[in-house]
Amino acid sequence: MSNLIKHFVKDERGVTAIEYALIAGLIAAALAVSIGDVVTKLQTVFTNIVTAL
Repeated sequence: MSNLIKHFVKDERGVTAIEYALIAGLIAAALAVSIGDVVTKLQTVFTNIVTAL
């Protein structure tokens, strides 16, 4: 039983998965913000084109 507990305490696979999930979440958030800025700028460009026409 004590070997099982020692193995469980030393196992870091779950920690690594959580770290990867946090990194993926931060990357997704950064992409969402940057894509939102691009969409806003594109809307402005196309509105200016439509107005000019």
